[in-house]
Amino acid sequence: MSTVVVMDPARDASNLQSSCGTGDSIASLDEVTMDSTANESSEEESAGEREAETGANTDAQRPDSLSLAVAKPDLWTSSGDGEVKLRMGESGFASEPPLTVDQMFKTAVERFGSYTALGWKEGEQTKTINYQEYYQACRTAAKSFLKLGLERYHGVGILGFNSAEWFISDIAAILAGGFAVGIYTTNSPDACQYVAENCKANIIVVENHKQLQKILQVQDKLPHLKAIIQYKDALKEKRPNLYTWTEFMELGRDEPDTKLDDIITIQKPNQCCTLIYTSGTTGQPKGVMLSHDNLTWTAFAVGRYVRLAEATKSQEIVVSYLPLSHIAAQMVDIWVTMKVGGATYFAQPDALKGSLVNTMREVRPTAFMGVPRVWEKMQEKMKSVGAKSSTVRRKVAVWAKGVGLQTNLSKMNQNGAMARTPMNYRLAKKLVFKKVRKALGLDRCTKCYTGAAPITKDTLEFFLSLDIPVYELYGMSESTGPHTISLPDAFRLTSVGKLIPGCETKINNPDEEGNGEICFWGRHVFMGYLNQADKTEDALDTEGWLHSGDLGKQDDNGFLFITGRIKEDSILLSELIITDAVKEAVPLVSNAMLIGDKRKFLAMLLTIKCQVNGDTGAPEDELMPEAVELCRKLGSNAMRVSEIAGGRDPVIHAAIQEGINRVNEKATSNAQRIQKWTILNQDFSIPGGELGPTMKLKRPVVMKMYKEQVENFYKEVVTPSTPDNSMPPK
Repeated sequence: MSTVVVMDPARDASNLQSSCGTGDSIASLDEVTMDSTANESSEEESAGEREAETGANTDAQRPDSLSLAVAKPDLWTSSGDGEVKLRMGESGFASEPPLTVDQMFKTAVERFGSYTALGWKEGEQTKTINYQEYYQACRTAAKSFLKLGLERYHGVGILGFNSAEWFISDIAAILAGGFAVGIYTTNSPDACQYVAENCKANIIVVENHKQLQKILQVQDKLPHLKAIIQYKDALKEKRPNLYTWTEFMELGRDEPDTKLDDIITIQKPNQCCTLIYTSGTTGQPKGVMLSHDNLTWTAFAVGRYVRLAEATKSQEIVVSYLPLSHIAAQMVDIWVTMKVGGATYFAQPDALKGSLVNTMREVRPTAFMGVPRVWEKMQEKMKSVGAKSSTVRRKVAVWAKGVGLQTNLSKMNQNGAMARTPMNYRLAKKLVFKKVRKALGLDRCTKCYTGAAPITKDTLEFFLSLDIPVYELYGMSESTGPHTISLPDAFRLTSVGKLIPGCETKINNPDEEGNGEICFWGRHVFMGYLNQADKTEDALDTEGWLHSGDLGKQDDNGFLFITGRIKEDSILLSELIITDAVKEAVPLVSNAMLIGDKRKFLAMLLTIKCQVNGDTGAPEDELMPEAVELCRKLGSNAMRVSEIAGGRDPVIHAAIQEGINRVNEKATSNAQRIQKWTILNQDFSIPGGELGPTMKLKRPVVMKMYKEQVENFYKEVVTPSTPDNSMPPK
């Protein structure tokens, strides 16, 4: 039996402070008025009685991790109509009574019925609906789905940008007994077809004509499809079984409630209601089956753990803009917010191209979740604005950032409790920090989070210096989102936080430094992959633990650190450490991708910080002001990426090599040194295909796009690089 280390969460969360969040790529913070931000950087009753109440089998307990017995096979299923045993605990968060989505929603209506649930802009006017109206709209849409022929355990695909219609379609699909299935808006027609066919979609809801065309191209290959609904813009053509949103809602408005109520009544917490499709970077996407209990329990646990306020006390506000086909966005925007009676406001479709900051300033969220690239873009823009400010303002900003970083690091080391706030911190807050927060729309946000991909220490320290702590969280689609979360009184830079109460972690086969594969246990662990028993068995071992494929370790205080990956693409253990070090040593670098898995030595693809097209989000050739200033300091007159890429600028080439040499000096062996590198002609982006919808690097895509450059690295054997023997790039 393998060696394991089990991390048990604290059973008492009474001392936990509040924090949670949401965020995105702000490519143009044009009107940021805090020029005082400097241009320099510094570095998420009994079990038996519950079973009788819900009709679900809820008696699955975590096996003893040191003398593991084989778990019952019904901890997982790959059948859409299957049921699983819920991983109940005897006390604490894990013993919370199971709920269906309808039960949780009804409770929200009873407690927060008149409170704003959803808000959006129509032209210059803000529209809202309250929880009572929200629930009734979901019921009406559910009756419409049934009238259109939605069958039990069949999918409703949703393809479009975040909106009230997206939420209503998602919840209505669940109430009507189907599966809610988000489809990435960046998917090709073939990718849309795969998801729709895999979930046996009876209905697909699309945002506009552009997304409609993808479905129409593959409609003949979707035997289960009965109707398509377009929720934005007028239809450009009339087709059988194609409806506008208004027409769709009218279908169910006068339908009797009996059929819907009968379906809702027989739903159980341990049955599937939502499918989250994986990105498919290492093969075809897998349908992650999430149960009612996965969603409702995780929403409860997260809301309680981070101490979100309930609307009756102080309503939480979030901005929805991250792709809702991703579980992180769904959990924050739909489920956790619903659990506490919060309000979700929708950003504009061009949020990732620059309009998000305008929405943020209008809405002023109390919680904000951003993927790392979002925070990095904000950082780059603020540094760019700071570089243009006066000498006096820059000096004030440098002083304030120093004070902010030192004060917040002291708070971190004292677990959020300081004897008293330093006078210079209070002054820095008045002169700089408040202005920065207001400019970003974060002036009342106490819960800023990042997740979905690694974030650099440099970015975390940059925001910490501005008195904006960005808390990391960690999880995966298969764990219904978060597994560990950082809190204001419990966070460490580069740690992904501590376990959510009711969840447990096993460090499998730890080495002498405590590094091993991170495995999950809890009611947030998914049911299985739809129709893929073999893949499910790969993810869940015979004892029921979910294997993340990530390597990590826990420190003496219970903080979890991710140290690498061991998934099927076998990316190097040290990749995150090395790429972060390069970006820190060479501030010109925007993105860095390490190459070397199953190769004779390490090499690296680099991109340079450049301007981004405000309309398309595509990288441009022109350098960012910050990058131009760095070039001038190095003695280069470069203004464009094309003047630097491929070693065209010898001054910049030498500076980058010098930075990489400094990184190599700290390597533990020749195998960990970067031997070759090259600068690409353009930065990675979502439009370019190198980044996914959550701005996570798509390694297989990059490897294919830059196959020639990668192969050039390995055309000849090189002598291991040292500071005195550096190898120039091809």
